[in-house]
Amino acid sequence: MAERVDGLRPRFQQLQYAFTAHLRDPEQHPGPAGIEERRLRVYRELFYNNVEGFLANAFPVIRQLLPDAHWHGLVRDFYARHQCRDPLFNGVAEEFVRYLQDERGTPPEDPAFLPELAHYEWVELALSIAEDAPHPDRAELGAGKVSLADPNGDLLAAPPYVSPLAWTLGYDYPVHRIGPQFQPGEPGAETTWLVVYRSRQDEVRFLEINAVTARLLSLAEEQPEASGAELIARIASELGTAATSLMAPGLAMLQGLREREVILGTRRPAPPAT
Repeated sequence: MAERVDGLRPRFQQLQYAFTAHLRDPEQHPGPAGIEERRLRVYRELFYNNVEGFLANAFPVIRQLLPDAHWHGLVRDFYARHQCRDPLFNGVAEEFVRYLQDERGTPPEDPAFLPELAHYEWVELALSIAEDAPHPDRAELGAGKVSLADPNGDLLAAPPYVSPLAWTLGYDYPVHRIGPQFQPGEPGAETTWLVVYRSRQDEVRFLEINAVTARLLSLAEEQPEASGAELIARIASELGTAATSLMAPGLAMLQGLREREVILGTRRPAPPAT
């Protein structure tokens, strides 16, 4: 039976906790007694470099914008403070976004747009590995495949089918324009609306849209049985204008989204249960 040193954990677990605490934050937690400093340093560098290297690849714009000392201080703070819940290494990027949004706070040296830029960069990674099939005719129901969308359907008469790999996102900052030559200090005057989507060629693409298009996509997902004409009429009502005045531009909007594979066609009725 394992020896217990505190009435709660066996001794080997105490050593494990001390070792991992030291790896995460060596300034606050000394290494376990009896382990050579040279060996501890090898492990510290190995673990930190793995995490830092992955984050640098996942957030290339942030890495480019922040000076080395600022970047490494940020990563070390995340590494020491945040408890990751995702066991997969790809989940570290999402955990980093969560840390920036909920735990980091607002240090004066951080750009105010940092949490939103991190989310925007994470979306590209998340969509690139998402398992949802972008092709409507690949959907699995029961033992076989069925077509969920008619790619040539009438977008006014039938419900538009929004790709499950098209995400409508709103940001206070124009995150898609941020880079070395443009780093805004204040939010934009209006919300920046973007659709980030994965094409049939498995390429992640970005499209800037306006608030009306964002509302149309949102309604199409909230009301999957509503036809394109009904969705446009709903938006016209919200804008306080006649539905007839929006039908032509609304149809052009839907067709443009279908050409870009944000909308995959029109939704087919669900097949009868067997």
